[in-house]
Amino acid sequence: MNTRLFKRDLRKQAIAARAALLGRIDPNAAALAVRDRFLETFSPTRGTVVSAFWPVAEEFDVLPLIEALNERGCVCALPVVTVKHMPLTFRVWEPGMPFIVSSFGIPEPGPDRPPVTPDISLVPLLAFDEAGYRLGYGGGYYDRTIEQLRMLRRTPPFLAVGVAFAGQRVDSFPHEPFDQPLDWILTEESVLEIAKAVA
Repeated sequence: MNTRLFKRDLRKQAIAARAALLGRIDPNAAALAVRDRFLETFSPTRGTVVSAFWPVAEEFDVLPLIEALNERGCVCALPVVTVKHMPLTFRVWEPGMPFIVSSFGIPEPGPDRPPVTPDISLVPLLAFDEAGYRLGYGGGYYDRTIEQLRMLRRTPPFLAVGVAFAGQRVDSFPHEPFDQPLDWILTEESVLEIAKAVA
């Protein structure tokens, strides 16, 4: 089996499944549930650097969560592609700040915003399995970034937290050697610490 071709087809299926899912659930209620679950589970202190992602298309909306983190005094950041096929960098985000639009069509903080290294990263995905692996968009940016941040942030350890709708869970899919498993997966229904689920 050609794993890359299989995953390419699986991405198409996952995008279609997510679109269908949004016709059956309330994404705004899901966003608020994830906000509350994150704050209860991690209780981040003032100054904790949390990177997130600006939701595009039908991605999970983490904006209520990062707004709440900002109010708590956390340093919030968004990813930026500065060099193609290299790890992401992160720049500080604050509510109401202006954006630039990347070549991928994603809003990003401009180069005037300070760079930071996350303690916790909220990671987007198309699908996830019980082993903590995520199906992304195929560029490998988050795998490279998670690997790098795990080397940089050892004490306390860096945490990669996938954020998704519960309906994006799949039984399994092929993993490649460079795929980085997540530490946690957060949905509107549960918090999954890899190897242990919390209701």
